[in-house]
Amino acid sequence: MNVTAPAATQATTTTGGSESVAKAQVDYQSFLKLLVAQMKNQDPTNPMDSTQYVAQLASFSQVEQSIQINSKLDQMLQSSALAQADALIGRTLTSADGKTSGTVAEVRLISSGVVAVLQGGGEIAVGPGVVVSSGST
Repeated sequence: MNVTAPAATQATTTTGGSESVAKAQVDYQSFLKLLVAQMKNQDPTNPMDSTQYVAQLASFSQVEQSIQINSKLDQMLQSSALAQADALIGRTLTSADGKTSGTVAEVRLISSGVVAVLQGGGEIAVGPGVVVSSGST
């Protein structure tokens, strides 16, 4: 059984996730800078209300938790896709147009989805309309 995620795909997936996390962390850092600047530049005769301060800290905490949840969800989706791809090995696939059919030798996880590589060397992008059966062709 051979389930692979090509290096280019892993880099794309990792980079895409890293870009999202990096962007969120930039927003996270911007929020911190804004909060600190607001506290430094507030009018001493009319300081920020403590309830506003607590509300901003709560918002800050929610942003941080959302970033962590999104990261974990990405990991779960990748794991689920690999588990589903593994289940295709040894099964017969027929393309949506019915022109390509064969037994799956390996499965590749790419950024756009799953590609089944057939024993004869053909490839089928797994998606709507693809028929999966347990017997050989």
